[in-house]
Amino acid sequence: MSGSVEAVLGADEDVGREPATPEIERGASLWRDAWHRLGKNKLALISLFVFIAIALFCVVGPFLSPWDSQQQDLMIGAQGPSATHWFGTDTLGRDLMVRVMEGGRISLMVGLIATLVALLIGVLYGATAGYLGGKTDAVMMRLVDILYALPFTIFVILLMVAFGRSLWLMFVAIGFVEWLSMARIVRSGVMALRKQEFIEAAVSLGYSHRRIILKHLIPNVLGPVIVVATLTVPAVMLLEAFLSFLGLGVQPPNASWGVLINEGQQNMEIFPWLLIFPAFFFALTLFSLNFLGDGLRDALDPKSARD
Repeated sequence: MSGSVEAVLGADEDVGREPATPEIERGASLWRDAWHRLGKNKLALISLFVFIAIALFCVVGPFLSPWDSQQQDLMIGAQGPSATHWFGTDTLGRDLMVRVMEGGRISLMVGLIATLVALLIGVLYGATAGYLGGKTDAVMMRLVDILYALPFTIFVILLMVAFGRSLWLMFVAIGFVEWLSMARIVRSGVMALRKQEFIEAAVSLGYSHRRIILKHLIPNVLGPVIVVATLTVPAVMLLEAFLSFLGLGVQPPNASWGVLINEGQQNMEIFPWLLIFPAFFFALTLFSLNFLGDGLRDALDPKSARD
């Protein structure tokens, strides 16, 4: 009897209790989903950590080293790696490890700043051309085609010769010739978006062209932009190394990886470590950035998702 009463009471409690609402599953954003796919790409993750380690080595390393990059010791000259000088010394007795660190700092700074210049010009130019369309787009893109036909390296060399061998001028000059691919990619992305409903809604609300481009179009093409930027950094570093190899880049007493490689190849038969160490870090940085760019391209492309 008592069991039946408890059963009835329990049934009454169940009737009076509010039904449990099912837990709503949160949808993953584009960036979270892209990070999830990037996490599955072991090579891209390793490349990211390698690049961060190299950047920390170049930025923080000189402050921890007891040697100065300009400290000369002509009595010892060029010596191989040892417990005192881990990477050896150059022909002037300067510690090579510190010079590799500071050279990497300059090379990375050239790559990042010149890429930012290319991003600023290319994204705004391509988004404007793609959104306005028509004759404006035709004229703007024909200008891009003309600039594509010019020999970029010679153009940068002429700028460096005409305006002086300034490090900041090199940032601007390299960035000025690296924005063309960025402009084309952004233009194609904007042309695919400008007929979407949210853009037509913004136009109907009376938003200005500037607001639509900056607030609605550019944020929606950031995926390809990030990928291209990641691949532009090593391209810029290669161009800087080429200019430094020709003597038109970073000037003494400063040194980039390109300058150190140029100095090393002149003495590679006698002092091979002068070439091995800067070339190793330069190549490792380029490999890591290229593999990271490939991983980002796969992660940010929704068609590459594999559920």
